[in-house]
Amino acid sequence: MKPRSILLIAGDPSGDLLGAELAQALREQAGPFPPRLWGAGGPAMAAAGVELRHDLTRHSVIGLEILRRYAELRGAFQDLLDHAMRERPDIVVGVDYGGFNLRFAAALRARVARERGPFLNWRPQLVQYVSPQVWASRPGRVKTLARTQDLLLSILPFEPAWYAARAPNLRVEFVGHPIVDRHGQEPVVAPDPDPPATLLLLPGSRVGEVQRHLPVMIPAAEHVAAATGARVRMVLPQESLRAIAAPFTAALPGLEVQIGGLAAALRGATVALASTGTVTLECAWFGVPTVALYRTSWLTYEVGRRLITVKYLAMPNLLAGEAVMPEFVQAAATPEALAAVALEWFRSPERRAETRAQLARVAKSLGPPGAGRRAAAAILSAPAATSGPANRTIPNR
Repeated sequence: MKPRSILLIAGDPSGDLLGAELAQALREQAGPFPPRLWGAGGPAMAAAGVELRHDLTRHSVIGLEILRRYAELRGAFQDLLDHAMRERPDIVVGVDYGGFNLRFAAALRARVARERGPFLNWRPQLVQYVSPQVWASRPGRVKTLARTQDLLLSILPFEPAWYAARAPNLRVEFVGHPIVDRHGQEPVVAPDPDPPATLLLLPGSRVGEVQRHLPVMIPAAEHVAAATGARVRMVLPQESLRAIAAPFTAALPGLEVQIGGLAAALRGATVALASTGTVTLECAWFGVPTVALYRTSWLTYEVGRRLITVKYLAMPNLLAGEAVMPEFVQAAATPEALAAVALEWFRSPERRAETRAQLARVAKSLGPPGAGRRAAAAILSAPAATSGPANRTIPNR
């Protein structure tokens, strides 16, 4: 039996980690005939044995900042498309990175249709792992998803119902959230960590986020440390970000900077200041009261605020339906605003306990362990590459 060929595409550090976890699960689920895994991603996927043609995570950007990398991304896009037509993978999996992956799926689907004939009867199964946030902005993109994707793997509990109401013919499966497997099977609901009190800074995983968030985080941390005596620690996901952060962190000599080790840092944190990304869910998992912030370029912000329809940016707030994590966006994200909320938590154990209970309820909604296994099983259940889309559901195992 010929092993399946699976093309995986991820484009930022969080997607790279998710792609690496998926690669491992695909090999485990495939049994004696592990698939060939290749495509684009980053160092985590490479370490997991994925044959990378492109590292798309090196200079990860979002919004209109992507224009700076347009030529590079366009070249990778075209190379992956041409290589897919030559290699004819059985399955193509877009791992998050919706702006790139939705366009890639549509382009591949269109090119296969154009070139189909007596010598090409190939129809790959197209899968998107992690729903683009079409429910937050530009909901019309659901039509593109329904037209191009055979399977959408959701990691948020409210998404299947949202899609069922708008694209009933699109196969959507909630597989659970991967952080459940990364950090243990039960969210942390223990009392506050042992002293000393610690303020944790989580500025983000992208260069632009570090450059825009630290100028407000560092002064806020100075104020909190002076008022409470709390130690201040910062976690960066990659060593390359240390030099980017250095000009800002010099103003706070006592700041502890570490690369990686987020889980241990969260276990010891009293309060956090964090970018409104995936890390806010990890803060929720560990029950850390968190002030969420986001600052971006003026143009990206002005475009985004006209497109985004949801009330909150931080995922724990969307799942809770309320601002469990106070949010400060763009000009509202000032050192004074961040410090004021953080100080309320430092000075009130009762308020911290209430917030930790709210965060525990959010964490419980993320599903049971085994997201990677369920995602891999759903992907491998796809029919042969020349047949139509699958309709079978995968049991919750």
